[in-house]
Amino acid sequence: MVDEIGKPERKTQNRVIALFQEDLKYDYLGDWSDRSYNSNIEESYLADYLRSRGYTKALINAVHYRLRTEADNANRGLYSNNEAVYSLLRYGVQVRPDVSKPTESIQLINWVEPEKNHFAIAEEVTLKGNHERRPDLILYVNGIAIGLIELKNSRVSIGDGIRQSLSNQKPEFNEWFFSTIQFIFAGNDTEGLRYGTIGTPEKYFLSWKEDENIDEGYKLDKYLKRLCNKHRLIELMYDFILFDGGIKKLPRAHQYFGVKAAQEHVKQRKGGIIWHTQGSGKSIVMVMLAKWILENNPQARVVIITDRDELDKQIERVFNDAGEKIKRSSSGRDLLTQLGEATPRLLCSLIHKFGRQDVDNFTAFIKDLEAQPSQTVGEIFVFVDECHRTQSGRLHRVMKAIMPNAVFMGFTGTPLLKKDKATSLEVFGGYIHTYKFSEGVEDGVILDLVYEARDIDQHLGSEDQVDAWFDAKTKGLNDWQKEELKNHWGTMQKVLSSKSRMERIVNDLVMDFSVKPRLSGERGNALLVASSIYEATKYYALFQHTPFKNRCAVVTSYNPYAGDVSLEETGANTESDKQFIYNTYEELLKDIVPNPGKSKTETYEDRAKALFTKEPVNMKLLVVVDKLLTGFDAPPCTYLYIDKSMQDHGLFQAICRVNRLDGDDKEFGYIVDYKDLFSKVENAIAVYASELDTTADGGDPQILLKDRLELGKERLDNALETLAMLCEPVEPPKGELQYIQYFCGNTEVASDLEEKEPQRTALYLGTVNLVRSFANIADELDTAGYSSAEIEIMKKQIDWYLKLRDTIRKASGETLDLKSYEADMRMLIDMFIEADRPRTISPFGDLSLLELIVKTGIADAINKQLGGLRGNKEAIAETIENNVRRKIIKEHLNDPAYYEKMSKLLDELIAARRAKALDYEEYLKRIAELAKKVEVGIEDNTPEELDTPAKRALYNNLVKTRTPENELSEGGAQDVVTDLALRIDKVIREVRPDGWRGIRPRENVIKDALYSILGDVDEVEKLFLIIKEQNEYC
Repeated sequence: MVDEIGKPERKTQNRVIALFQEDLKYDYLGDWSDRSYNSNIEESYLADYLRSRGYTKALINAVHYRLRTEADNANRGLYSNNEAVYSLLRYGVQVRPDVSKPTESIQLINWVEPEKNHFAIAEEVTLKGNHERRPDLILYVNGIAIGLIELKNSRVSIGDGIRQSLSNQKPEFNEWFFSTIQFIFAGNDTEGLRYGTIGTPEKYFLSWKEDENIDEGYKLDKYLKRLCNKHRLIELMYDFILFDGGIKKLPRAHQYFGVKAAQEHVKQRKGGIIWHTQGSGKSIVMVMLAKWILENNPQARVVIITDRDELDKQIERVFNDAGEKIKRSSSGRDLLTQLGEATPRLLCSLIHKFGRQDVDNFTAFIKDLEAQPSQTVGEIFVFVDECHRTQSGRLHRVMKAIMPNAVFMGFTGTPLLKKDKATSLEVFGGYIHTYKFSEGVEDGVILDLVYEARDIDQHLGSEDQVDAWFDAKTKGLNDWQKEELKNHWGTMQKVLSSKSRMERIVNDLVMDFSVKPRLSGERGNALLVASSIYEATKYYALFQHTPFKNRCAVVTSYNPYAGDVSLEETGANTESDKQFIYNTYEELLKDIVPNPGKSKTETYEDRAKALFTKEPVNMKLLVVVDKLLTGFDAPPCTYLYIDKSMQDHGLFQAICRVNRLDGDDKEFGYIVDYKDLFSKVENAIAVYASELDTTADGGDPQILLKDRLELGKERLDNALETLAMLCEPVEPPKGELQYIQYFCGNTEVASDLEEKEPQRTALYLGTVNLVRSFANIADELDTAGYSSAEIEIMKKQIDWYLKLRDTIRKASGETLDLKSYEADMRMLIDMFIEADRPRTISPFGDLSLLELIVKTGIADAINKQLGGLRGNKEAIAETIENNVRRKIIKEHLNDPAYYEKMSKLLDELIAARRAKALDYEEYLKRIAELAKKVEVGIEDNTPEELDTPAKRALYNNLVKTRTPENELSEGGAQDVVTDLALRIDKVIREVRPDGWRGIRPRENVIKDALYSILGDVDEVEKLFLIIKEQNEYC
């Protein structure tokens, strides 16, 4: 039977459940949507497993208690609870049967024989947290929930499933359930499968890659079979989960297979090289491999060697953050002493500590070492970080002579050059595993690189030349934006016309930060690479006279020392280069208070790096020479400006500073080259391609830099085509009403608005992509190949799509949608699209349509927010109805009875409008009244004593269950229900424990109090769900 196009999610879910049952041999536990007290620890299934292992009831009860205590610890957050549970899963629960017997370690999972565990899957598992949620599928091992799967139909993005899981992890939803979860999956039949764990942001959810040449139908099914295979799942849990300084991490596919390949080499005591491209997570591979070696070989010791002090410190930090204690040697003697003792088993050192400064005959020195090697204890495995630098020269011979029986493994993120290959193979052996730049870009692990060479040596000696340069730089901006920028730049004429090359580069950067997408927003940042410490400090000083003052720092290896300049004074009233460097540093460090154990310079640089990474709006630019260009701790940035002659590995590592992922609005890494390091750019260029070693298996080792204009034109054309295809199905005559119906659905069908969300999301994303694509080459559209006529048509198209986007957002009630992918939209629209200056925002600019109706009346609200629909009564009506519907859906859980009533009134009003039973003026009057009721959440006849939303919610839902509607106005029925609501409100406020939500014993305190008043279990459960939604009862 042919798979139907656009099939519902249910069919995908049925197929996936069958896959788990038939292919993976999991037990099916059933549909748990109506099952009470679903839990992340299903004690009956865990007890069955432990009984099968021969444990007594007393021990099993003790295990349940300890596991539940760690999972539900209210004094810790989700990360800490999850880490504590993982520790129990991995190492066992320590239980003492009674005081007279020794402690037993009870394993909750059989790690050695995976098949002997009980693997099961349940669907539609209702979670009774603060907000009731229902994940599609939960995976259980021995009754412990370790995996969650969110499925979507083929028309809905995987991102929706990821965001759903992320919101479920919040304290206000069902955080408690995730304390045992190790894997979170999201998938559909078109995009396949992505995976993460607790706390993983959407942008860091991963895609698996294995057996790409084998076609097994849907990628969703293929990779669920790979990842959820019993042996693989157990192995991933045991060997490949890291708790790393507050972030829980899972491996990418290349990291997993890299570690697996290295494990085989370790078993055979063979060395080799792991080449994983810069930015792909090489440090995680080192941590996971070291951890595995030490756990699986009691005699093993791991020594990690690097060639720079800052990298040595980073290695120490990374291992400590991952929970692996590592000893950092303080000297060569200290290192040799440590190697001669049984502990520590994990240590790190600089390669230079293997050297001797006083050796005249190096060959004889090596022969002596080889004849009498150091006494090392245990089986030594040496990891050499950045092995392309450290494997050659004298020091590696000393290292090999001191530890002749050690296994050496090299780690590099840089392609090896042919000239290094022979030495590398001699020291380490062949390649263990490779993951090259092209593979990283293809997998979305790193970003593509975009290159631009700039000739800054042109002379700008006259005002005319300055004006011509300014016009070229701002060609893509609106006239009013150009004028604003020109006024701002009037004070910079002197710098502009200066013959100083460095001042012109400073000027060039300041202009880029004024006009370039992302740089001109709050998230963009850049590194400027200078040729020397003197030039770096000179650049820093120049930037202090620009808008970069207080938002720029210099990070070099220099530390001011008075002795540096003691012989520099000549009496000529001038500064030498050394004096300039010293005086600049003294000035910038004068107010710095050093952190404990750090110098002023280190403290200053740590603060600068932290701001650069976490608050780029406050630290836009770092000027560097060598520091921050290498190592996994180097901060990511948007642009790299190079004003230094660089080559080979240093050049590659530098340009890879910009290809790290950093939010949805960063699409490429940009390189601006002032030194013409790559002599010319054609369609694509390869970095020192002829010098690369191409003998390794896998992808092409070349590092392709794309020409900015060619790539920019391709993206702009694709963005226009994507939006045109999206809007193609809109029914004729393709007016505003037809577009609203296509993107928002039929207002008479309550579910339409949510079901049409994928189309709206595609429109919003497509428009963002179009505006960014246009802004990236706005000042060079003619150079990119567009004619003047094409440019004008394109601007009109972009303007039309922006107006459509605003119309649909208002029609759907999503006007205040400020997702991360739109973070820079306002700035880009103002700079490149809008023809007029931004208007002054009205006092109601941030209000929703419903809030505006309440505050100003419906006529003013329509004029202020729906002016573009003037004259189109149907479109205005459907826009208002969609906004009312969205509010009802959003607030429904807070007060189900009230909002169900509002929903019925809305349905009746829509039906009357469609049947033309109301004239337009009467319709507007009635929809305005309804909008006000929905917005404020109060009916006109609500008793005055019900003066908070929680009291009104209790009253409305008690009325629904206890009093027939026609009796409310008779006798004292209303007063009885009002008194009951107030009594319940008072009791809740008196008995509620702190932090009661999601913790069953504390929730039961409230339920017991409710039962003492209501005397009905079902009514207690229904009312309790409403109580959990009320913020007043926190």
